[in-house]
This record gives sequence, structure tokens and C-alpha cells, in this order.
Amino acid sequence: MNAKVLIVDDSGLARRTLRHLLEEMGHTVEEAADGNQALERYYLHRHDLVLLDLVMNGMYGLDVLAKMRELNPEVRVIVATADIQNATRHDVRGAGAAACVNKPVNREELHQVVSTVLQGGVMWN
Repeated sequence: MNAKVLIVDDSGLARRTLRHLLEEMGHTVEEAADGNQALERYYLHRHDLVLLDLVMNGMYGLDVLAKMRELNPEVRVIVATADIQNATRHDVRGAGAAACVNKPVNREELHQVVSTVLQGGVMWN
């Protein structure tokens, strides 16, 4: 399934890495460097999937997720974060994300999570 994916991360390296992996999977990718850019791009293009960093300059990732859910309650979001605490995963899940992956992202895990979420599933360990 070729999907339109929005990567939201203030790290250029993280965006390039995720873009490379997602394009290898056949997806079309757009990038946003902060929450405001992400909201604008999502509003205009209604991506099939959003990969969202939690800790960014400006707007916190969960705030971006909440605003995206206001635009579209069915938005499919995978949070990518270096924070591995159970409390963080609980907050992300409660906010409506379909999955959470740890940075640095593993190619096989990303492929599995993206495929599951695009098919309407959720993935929580």
C-alpha cells in the first residue's frame, strides 16, 4: 500500500532517516520541522499516516496530536520518541496515537508498525 506519510520532527537527521526508510517501503513522504508546520501540512494534504516526534522546539508532540485529532478524529499517528518510559507510552496511547516506536527506529519494526497502522490496526507492546 502506497501511503502519503507526514514526518514531524525538529531533527533534520531523524526526518531524512525516516524518509529514506519510508520511501524504500514505497510511500510518498512530506516533512515538517515543527508542530505548526505539521498542522498546516496535515490540514492541506490529509496524510494517510503521521510519524510524530514528542519533544520538539515550539509545540510538544502530544499537543500536535490533539490538534490533529480535532481536524480529523480518525488521524493515524505513530509517535517516534527516544523516551522509553512506560508513563510516556501510556500518555501517548491515551492521547489517541495508534503506536509508539523508539528512536533510533529499526527498519523491520518500522515496516511492521506502519503496515499495521495503515491497515487500521494499533500496535502496543
